[in-house]
Amino acid sequence: MRRYVRYIHQLPDWPKFRWDQGRLASTLAALRHQQGRLIGRMEALGFPVQQEAVLQTLTEETVKSSEIEGEKLDAAQVRSSIARHLGMDAGGVDVVDRQVEGVVEMMVDATRNYDQPLTDERLFGWHASLFPTGRSGMRKLRVGAWRDDSSGAMQVVSGPVGRERVHFEGPAAKRLDREMSTFLRWFNEGTGVAVADEVLKAGLAHLWFVTIHPFDDGNGRIARAIADLALARSEHTSQRFYSMSAQIRRERNDYYEILERTQKGTLDVTRWMEWFLGCLGRAIDGAQTTLAAVLHKARFWQAQHDILINERQRLMLNRLLDGFEGKLTTSKWATIAKCSSDTALRDILDLVERGILVRNPGAGRGTSYSLAEIRG
Repeated sequence: MRRYVRYIHQLPDWPKFRWDQGRLASTLAALRHQQGRLIGRMEALGFPVQQEAVLQTLTEETVKSSEIEGEKLDAAQVRSSIARHLGMDAGGVDVVDRQVEGVVEMMVDATRNYDQPLTDERLFGWHASLFPTGRSGMRKLRVGAWRDDSSGAMQVVSGPVGRERVHFEGPAAKRLDREMSTFLRWFNEGTGVAVADEVLKAGLAHLWFVTIHPFDDGNGRIARAIADLALARSEHTSQRFYSMSAQIRRERNDYYEILERTQKGTLDVTRWMEWFLGCLGRAIDGAQTTLAAVLHKARFWQAQHDILINERQRLMLNRLLDGFEGKLTTSKWATIAKCSSDTALRDILDLVERGILVRNPGAGRGTSYSLAEIRG
């Protein structure tokens, strides 16, 4: 009797993935050209600008990868943690949440140590970093180990209780040692499924890992970290100048749709690869926005190089340059800079008098301020 098959990991020839190389060739060639142009442009800008671009990119990558899963991280804490890991003085926040620190540790390890083997112990470390309390919300997790399905099959579901829709069900826990051994051997040594390019390997690794779904939680974020590691290998550099997760966040509905369709299809994953390459190309195009912000920040500080400002002012100006959420008021200045309202007002009025800040239209308690246009 024929066994009922719903997901690709149930197919008899799993995991013998295949795709139409001819359909991907021109897109892959264009993408490789994009990568080269972006890296070349960044290298021409000098080390300080490169470092700021990497800091911006890794911050966005970390925040958006968590956001895809519905988790909102404090961007200022993420940036401060990354800067510390990279040995940069970014004038960040003093205290960083342990969960933020854990997500950052995973992302920095994936990109900084891209040339190191991906092992089960390394993945266990990433997983433990993601869940430092051993819980996801109120749910207790099996941390730093493959799931054991003690509470039932691993399912990806949506919808209200009683009317859930099952999008995907992972392989049984008893298969995980074998499945992950095969995956890691392929990723590190290239055994099994032949992949001619590391960019294609990033796309397949993302799909393959998230289909095995080896952990109780965090599989999506770890899959994206693995893809980032493979992309770093493809460029032979730990310098990250574009954020794949930020682009996936923009296309989240399409991402989940193509993922579900692929996991319920055949082992011909051409359409998934096409989507992944397209999304990656759009992510690289989007790096121009990050680069523009970095260059604006560099020009700003160059214009202020002979002006004496205190550390509170430097901190707050950097916050504004990095994309301050909402309006800057005296009370927000006082809270973030950890000073009195009177001190905050003096700091602000000093910068207004120098033409660095401008008062926004409106008056009274709601008075707010913005950066002035850079002159010259």
